[in-house]
Amino acid sequence: MGCCSGRCTLIFLCTFQLLAALERQVFDFLGYQWAPILANFFHIIIVILGLFGTIQYRPRYIVVYAVWTALWVTWNVFVICFYLEVGGLSKESDLLTFNISAHHSWWSEHGPGCVRKEMQATGVKSLDSQSFISVMGCIVEYQYIEVLHSSFQILIALVGFVYACYVVSVFTEEEDSFDFIGGFEPFPLYHVNEKPSHLLLKPMYLST
Repeated sequence: MGCCSGRCTLIFLCTFQLLAALERQVFDFLGYQWAPILANFFHIIIVILGLFGTIQYRPRYIVVYAVWTALWVTWNVFVICFYLEVGGLSKESDLLTFNISAHHSWWSEHGPGCVRKEMQATGVKSLDSQSFISVMGCIVEYQYIEVLHSSFQILIALVGFVYACYVVSVFTEEEDSFDFIGGFEPFPLYHVNEKPSHLLLKPMYLST
């Protein structure tokens, strides 16, 4: 019963975690955040692997998932520190885009209540004139939305890690008990050495 409940819970958690990762991947794509896109890609693959291992009773796959959740928590802690500018990090830097582009989080211009206005630079207008984008009226600043996203991912990952360890331990105990009763032995643990029938029927001669 414990195996069934823990396994079913882990299946639900992996499914929910997969949906949350896909949602985050969409918004990271919209903001051209290449480092989070790459991290989300690996995360989606490992979550699918953990889901497969849970359904197919493959504890090794679940162990890989459990190890990855620890790394995933570390990554999301770094993202939180990045947007909160902890430890000398700056949310205005191009670190998450690998310095390929100057894009920032998609939520910086499309957050709740944000009004995006594009203004031409003052001076002589030309085809190469730059435009400035101002964002006003945001109810929640974009860095806090990103922090909430990462905090939610950490919460799911921690719960998934706990259930993954529990399911692996249950699967291992079941394999050990099955092995103990001879489930994996080529011959039964308790067997009777039967003699061939022709030896049993062979007459016995007593020496005189």
